[in-house]
Amino acid sequence: MMEKCMLYRKIEEKIEDCLRNDSGRMPIVDGARQVGKSFIIRHVGERMFPNYIEINMEEDKRGERLFADVNTVSDFYMALSTIAGDKMKDKQTTLVFIDEIQAYPQLLTLVKFLMADGRFRYIASGSMLGITLRKTQSIPIGSIQRIRMYPMDFEEFIIANGVGRIALDQMRQLFESNKPLSEAIHNRILNLFRKYLLVGGMPACVQTFVTQQNIVTIRNIQRDIHQLYAEDAAKYEMDAGRKLKIQRIFDLIPSNMENKKKRIVAKSIEGKTGKRMEDYQDEFDYLISSGIALDVKAVSQPTFPLVQNMGKNLLKLYLNDVGIFSGILYRNNIKPVLDDSVSVNLGALYETVVAQELKAHGFSLYYYDNKQNGEVDYLIDDYENMTVSPIEVKSGRDYKIHSAINKFISNKSYNVSKAYVFSNERNVFEENGIIYLPIYYIMYFKAD
Repeated sequence: MMEKCMLYRKIEEKIEDCLRNDSGRMPIVDGARQVGKSFIIRHVGERMFPNYIEINMEEDKRGERLFADVNTVSDFYMALSTIAGDKMKDKQTTLVFIDEIQAYPQLLTLVKFLMADGRFRYIASGSMLGITLRKTQSIPIGSIQRIRMYPMDFEEFIIANGVGRIALDQMRQLFESNKPLSEAIHNRILNLFRKYLLVGGMPACVQTFVTQQNIVTIRNIQRDIHQLYAEDAAKYEMDAGRKLKIQRIFDLIPSNMENKKKRIVAKSIEGKTGKRMEDYQDEFDYLISSGIALDVKAVSQPTFPLVQNMGKNLLKLYLNDVGIFSGILYRNNIKPVLDDSVSVNLGALYETVVAQELKAHGFSLYYYDNKQNGEVDYLIDDYENMTVSPIEVKSGRDYKIHSAINKFISNKSYNVSKAYVFSNERNVFEENGIIYLPIYYIMYFKAD
């Protein structure tokens, strides 16, 4: 599906730099399944190296198991030579891509020795790497360079849909100058944003949208990926009880997002009273590490940096892709989203997009939760001013009604320099200490 044409991915440049610079560490592209890891590595590797070798360890595990008992560098070379033919040349011309490296955890232990031997260039990918790293002893962290990959963000989506570099550069300049797009361009980008809510960022779905515009086919792909994630949710967990809890939490994410509070409630996981969030910490970590869920941690006393103030007991989980989420909510009925129907609350979709964008752009995610003052959707660290910026996301026409963020910025002890409200409105303006931005400008928020 993806192979029909090349979709632009920002991560391509980072992978190229890693392979060109040869830092002595093996780059491992980490992320959920189906986000396009193998495709982009293959694309870069085949272009940069005359001798490109690719081994998928999940396939090997299910088939010949050539690498199952590999424990030394010479074992690895022996197994590799049975499939690589004459491609094993020298370091300048040979790249070995170890796809799904986590299938054989001992290979992660071997990385240090492969890099020290220096015979070839290497790159790897992993779908459950965070989980595998926690469970595998003696992993030489100094010998690997993790590169996190997410589904296609909104900017990558609009590029796939024909928005050119000149337009993107000008849009960025307008954003940086706190100016709006023209009405015609605004309508075009907002229309694409609504389509992004339906299609999401899974490359196979974007490819299908660009070539076929067929929502039924897209929904089928999303359903398959969601099912794959449900099966993957406990793939590397041996304990049967824990497996069930992981799957239950994963299944709860869409319905939680439809609740007013949106956060996970401990007693709903197993239907048991007396359970606390910390009882499920390992299960949450599993879903977050695998990349199939995005975590947003609660903060009640927001001071910079946010990591030192996060609460242990309150947590929101979002699906990693807004398209999968909208497919669960609306199936093939695309009209409420495209028409921005007032009868349908699109708030959960908008929040998911913002979580997806901020995470892909390097932010750790937090939200404000205070019994007296209410909730604010997101908090991000403002490194420029050494303080915290609140973000509120509005999908409806009442975008100026936001009591929680008003109370937040009025608290002098929080020392807020910048506060943001995102909505469908075109105009960019500041009022009562809040900067109002169109929802698509979230694509330009980058962590320092």
